Amino acid sequence: MDLIKTAKRRCGLDDFGGGEFFEGLSRLIDSCQREAQLNLIGRIALRADLIRTLCSRLFIQRDRKAYPKIVQQEIREPLFIVGLPRSGTTLLHTLLALDPQHRVPLTWEVMTPSPPTSDNEKRRIQRAISSCNCFNWLAPTFRRVHPVGAELPQECVSLMAPTFMSDQFDAMYYVPSYRAWFFRQDLRPAYEYHRRFLQHLQLRREAQRWVLKAPTHMFALPTLLAVYPDALFVQTHRAPLDAMASVSSLITILRRVFSDAVDPQTVCREAIDYWSKTLDGFLQERSRLADHRICDVDYAEIRRDPLLAVRRIYAHFDWPLSQKVERRMRRVLASQPNERYKLHRYDLSQFEVHEADSAARFAAYCDRFRLAVGRKRTSGARAQKLVKR
Repeated sequence: MDLIKTAKRRCGLDDFGGGEFFEGLSRLIDSCQREAQLNLIGRIALRADLIRTLCSRLFIQRDRKAYPKIVQQEIREPLFIVGLPRSGTTLLHTLLALDPQHRVPLTWEVMTPSPPTSDNEKRRIQRAISSCNCFNWLAPTFRRVHPVGAELPQECVSLMAPTFMSDQFDAMYYVPSYRAWFFRQDLRPAYEYHRRFLQHLQLRREAQRWVLKAPTHMFALPTLLAVYPDALFVQTHRAPLDAMASVSSLITILRRVFSDAVDPQTVCREAIDYWSKTLDGFLQERSRLADHRICDVDYAEIRRDPLLAVRRIYAHFDWPLSQKVERRMRRVLASQPNERYKLHRYDLSQFEVHEADSAARFAAYCDRFRLAVGRKRTSGARAQKLVKR
């Protein structure tokens, strides 16, 4: 395959650490070529992104041999922030990352993970800044909806991307055949690679615990627990139809950077189908977790008083929250652009889906946590009240 040859030539390496990624890469490329209707920017971006991902895999495999301490790194009681997309997970991730006891994957180090030391750190950060600036120039609306920055926490989907079994690609491109294949896969290799990636990053800087985030973890909880048996969880909760409208808007904005033929209605229908099924499966699996391992947080509380939500998380897991860390969180909150939520306007009606049918698909979830299905079903501005199990 041309991309593999290019990555090997560019890196001067040829060991990918196994070829289990080949089918996923092949299916992704085929789906992009046949279905994604990429524009010129999309074709350039796809090729560049795939080569960079392949190079990361080559470098991580090389470093794993060159730095024997990588394989000795232990990942203990990682915290995974999960929940419907657009339900406050990013803000919680950002705030929890400010605690020195916590370690998060940063965008720049996920983009250029090699070497697993602080060598060339400034240059690697600057390279990531340039990449983020380029994306912000291509998609100026996107950063109003979701923060993009070289030194911000990165989602787990990017740590799984080198296996080419990751939701990252489905968010960027319309790839229904790849998506259907992905949903049928045993994701154990993706989660094992996720752990290898964390070990790699941990060699550069340790902390008491990893704080990680991706709504898609709800899709494969048993597999996650097979790799991280002592994992802890925070689940955020939001009225599902509001979340579906918001994430559909986000994905539409993102895909339109790479294609001139994006159908928002298809985006929303796919989102409702995927997340309703994912929630149903996750709720069955999470019942097997001991109560002390998962903390529920309401989106309305995150919006209204983020620090109160953070304090509840710390109290639930019996973690100390120092005044110094809390002051740091206050400063970051004060620097958040107040207009972000106002600039992102969306409504389920713009996606032409049948609201009653869509609401029925989330009925079990809403009933369990006493959530309104969508904003229209609340009385005025009354916040949804989360009731613990």
